Amino acid sequence: MGVDVQGKLRRAFGSVKDHASIGKAMIYHHHGSFSEIEVAVVRATAHDESPIDDKYMHEILFLVSNSPSSVTFLAERISRRLGRTGDRLVALKTLLLIHRLLRGGNRGFEQQLRGAHVSGHLRLTTGWSLMSNTDPSVSFIHGYASYLQERMGWVINQAGKLEPVMSQSQSMEEVQFYEEKLIHTVLRRLPRCQILLDKVLDCSPSFEEVSPADGLAQAAMSNTLKESFQVYAAFCEGVAALVNMFFDLTRPARSLACNILKRASKQSQELHRLYEHCKCKIMTIGTNKNLEYPSVQIISIDHVLALEQLSSSVIQNVVGQKPPPILDYLTKSTKKMMQTTSDSESPTTPTTTNNNNTSLPTLFSCTLETKISKVWVVFDEEEEPTESQDSIDRLFIKGTHVSNLSL
Repeated sequence: MGVDVQGKLRRAFGSVKDHASIGKAMIYHHHGSFSEIEVAVVRATAHDESPIDDKYMHEILFLVSNSPSSVTFLAERISRRLGRTGDRLVALKTLLLIHRLLRGGNRGFEQQLRGAHVSGHLRLTTGWSLMSNTDPSVSFIHGYASYLQERMGWVINQAGKLEPVMSQSQSMEEVQFYEEKLIHTVLRRLPRCQILLDKVLDCSPSFEEVSPADGLAQAAMSNTLKESFQVYAAFCEGVAALVNMFFDLTRPARSLACNILKRASKQSQELHRLYEHCKCKIMTIGTNKNLEYPSVQIISIDHVLALEQLSSSVIQNVVGQKPPPILDYLTKSTKKMMQTTSDSESPTTPTTTNNNNTSLPTLFSCTLETKISKVWVVFDEEEEPTESQDSIDRLFIKGTHVSNLSL
């Protein structure tokens, strides 16, 4: 009974603080839209356990769309709300508001909000009183904030899929060959997928402590899990592409690919445990009851180590040569992983297949095909035989399979 009284007193005191904040906003901000934005933020993140009302989020988006310069003001007010509060509910609601604005705004607003984060106007740090709190529910807030920090580096593309934001030099880099573009895409974006999945996994201990009755935490978990499903599906396709092109890479690129696969082996086991736990414990609760979990296929570390050992002993790749058994295994495993994920997705989610049972475009939606060069490569007579491998490696970085090559 004492706990209930304490909770009622805390909510009553919080309500008074909310009304005071709304009054200050109306007095101090002479610019009408700025005042309305701050009031909407306070009301959306009020001191109660009710979910964020959609009307406040839509009001914020409407006000910002009429005054694009107010995005910086919005970011500062959200950061101030998050940094000053010592209330767990207000902090979690503020993070949820940021996440929903990222998911619900248009592309221009999303870019402006991300720019505010880069410039330091939008800060995802909680107050000192929450940072020093070791309560499991507060630990979840810290993990969720860390996830959103990384999520700021991702955008929703025109196909409704999440993809990482690449720097201008990376995204605008011109590549002459199709195979170079594919290699560039996979080797740069797969590690970004792994970083975001790591942030989801970092939340897994606090996921287990979330109370089924905590509707706000359940909503945050639902958004995070849905996005992890999208990133995992894109990651599977990237792994398939990486395995197919493995022996067409230069030696440094093959070393990088092996490191990615080693990390993927560990992540696949952890993701499997996380998804199984969430299905058993919270699948039938609240907003999470309709989630369609992908089937996670474990990548064996023994096979990855065998592939790495095989890579170090390969001298050259011959067109028409049958791929090693490990390559077949990894490719089949990844294809099965992607097929299972596609079959299990709900038709109403962004990661589903369409009515014609064809896969929608994903982050790594590139058709893999074999390019056989019809150009004869002639080496100078004075070139030493030991240098031929370096020449082949230089050709492989372009993805060109060399046939009828005389050494």
